Amino acid sequence: MSKFDGHYGFQRMFQERKMTLGFHIPLEAYEWEAPTMERQVELVRAAEDYGFTGIWLRDVILQDPATGQIYDMMIYLTYLAAQTKKIAFGTSSIVLPLRHPLRVAKETATIENLFPQRLMMGISSGDRRADFHGLNVPHEQRAELFRDGYDYLQKVMAEDFPKINSPYGMINGANLVPKSTSPIPTFITGYSQQTMDWFAQNGDGWIYYPRDPFNQAHAIQEWRELVQKYHPGVFKPFIQPLHLDLAEDPDESVTPIRLGYRVGRKMLLELLAMYQEVGVNHLFFALFPSQRPIDEVIDELGQEVLPYFPAHIDAPERV
Repeated sequence: MSKFDGHYGFQRMFQERKMTLGFHIPLEAYEWEAPTMERQVELVRAAEDYGFTGIWLRDVILQDPATGQIYDMMIYLTYLAAQTKKIAFGTSSIVLPLRHPLRVAKETATIENLFPQRLMMGISSGDRRADFHGLNVPHEQRAELFRDGYDYLQKVMAEDFPKINSPYGMINGANLVPKSTSPIPTFITGYSQQTMDWFAQNGDGWIYYPRDPFNQAHAIQEWRELVQKYHPGVFKPFIQPLHLDLAEDPDESVTPIRLGYRVGRKMLLELLAMYQEVGVNHLFFALFPSQRPIDEVIDELGQEVLPYFPAHIDAPERV
C-alpha cells in the first residue's frame, strides 16, 4: 500500500516497469546562450494536449553560461500551472541549503492547495557555487545543510503543531498554514552529498543524471535493492532527464552529445525502450541542443513517440 495510491498526478506519471515522458523548461534551443523564455505557455499547453505527464524546472538564481532558467522556479511554476489544467510540474530541484525549509513548506503546500496533486518535488544539495556565494551559504557545508533542511521540511509538512529544534529554527505551539491537501511526492536528486543507503531510506523516489542505459541500469539496480531492504514492497520511481537533438531524418543513427543524443525518431524509440527496460519510470527531454523549431520537435514526439509511453491514467482536468 502506497501513500500515493490515490494521488492522480503520481499514478499518471509512475508505474513499475513502465515509463512516461515529459519536458524540461525552457522549451527552447539555446545551448550556452541565455534563453528568451518566449512562447513557453503555448508550448507547455501543446505538451499537455498531447498527453506528456510532466514539466520540470531548475532552481537557479544567478546567471552563468549554463543558466537554463531565468525566472524564479516556484513563481514560474505557479504561473505555468495556472495556465494549464492537468500536467504535473516538477522541481529539478529545490536547492534546500539555499531555501529555508519552512519557506519551502509554505510555498509547496500553497501550490498543492491551488493545484491539487500536480506538484512533484525534487530536492537537492545544490552545486552552483555562484548561488552559494551570492547568498553567503558555505558550499562545503551543503551536505549537512541538506540533511537538516530535509528533516525540518518533512516534520513541518507531515505533523500538526510539530516541536522542532533545528539549526534552521524552532517551532513550538505553532502550525504550518496551509497544510498540504495531499502528500507531495518528494524525490532526492543525484546523491545530494549523501550515501545511497540514506536516499534509499528517505524520499519517495530518485532523480539521477543522464547516462547511457547500460550504466544507468547498474545504478538503478543497486538503488532498488536498497529500497527493498529498507522499505519492502514499496515502489519508489526512478526519474532522469535526457538532452535531445531530434534529427529531421527519422532514420538518422545515434550521435552522443553532452548529456544526451542527437538521433532520429526510429532509433530514439529503441533508446527509450532500453531506458524503460532498465527501470527508468519517467524521462524528461531537455530540448536545449535542438537544431529544429521546438514546436516541430514537440509535435513529432507527441504524435510518433509518446503513444509508446503514454500516461498511465487520464487525469481529470482541474480548473
